[in-house]
Amino acid sequence: MTNSLADLNNHLFAQLDRLAVADLSEDALKQEVARTNAIVAVADQVIDNAKVQLTAAKLFAEHGGTVLEHLPQIGGPGK
Repeated sequence: MTNSLADLNNHLFAQLDRLAVADLSEDALKQEVARTNAIVAVADQVIDNAKVQLTAAKLFAEHGGTVLEHLPQIGGPGK
């Protein structure tokens, strides 16, 4: 796994496939629902992180190097 957003997308669709299995027992379905909730919680954090990175890239694109001191993860102080 390369830990990309495409990988995340694949994991989410794979989990949908597991939830769609018609002959799951009640216990197995409960386990898949719990797994789904955990995956969604982590996926939400990954997506939020990607949004922050995109916002930083947009700021850099719009304002150039003047914003770097406020964006330590892409080249400002602390890097």
